[in-house]
Amino acid sequence: MSTRPMAGMEEHPDIAALRARYDRVAETTSAHTLDGLTFLSGLYLALSPWIVGFHRRTTSLTINDLITGIAISLLALAFASAYGRTHGLSWLLPILGVWTIIAPWVVRGARPSTGSIVSHVIIGALITLFGLGAAAIGMMTKKHRSEMQGGMSGGRNVPRRGMT
Repeated sequence: MSTRPMAGMEEHPDIAALRARYDRVAETTSAHTLDGLTFLSGLYLALSPWIVGFHRRTTSLTINDLITGIAISLLALAFASAYGRTHGLSWLLPILGVWTIIAPWVVRGARPSTGSIVSHVIIGALITLFGLGAAAIGMMTKKHRSEMQGGMSGGRNVPRRGMT
């Protein structure tokens, strides 16, 4: 039996290479822009009841917007600061964006005003697009990882079964 302690998964070369790849992707200008726009969208959503002026009429929608906006802003901050560890949560943004679009009709309370509906539809569409962009960045990283793994077969191109 060996007395040497077993190395953790964090030290595995593939894990280190994958984290380095996520760090490189997270440091691109497009990723910074996407994270910043997502943060600002969440901030706007959290403050929109007071900006648009529907905070007194629809208290439940105001609370919903405040909570959802803070969650989106925190996700954006997490992506900006530790994308390699938080990229698996990028699927939440499109769902929160769609929720923002339908919230004026789903959340109980007074009938929403035209201004609140327009605000929710526009910011919800933007959050959905930013979320799809964050997921695309993650998919590019996964695609790059699978290409690297495919290239580890010793330089041989081995056809898959059923392919010519």
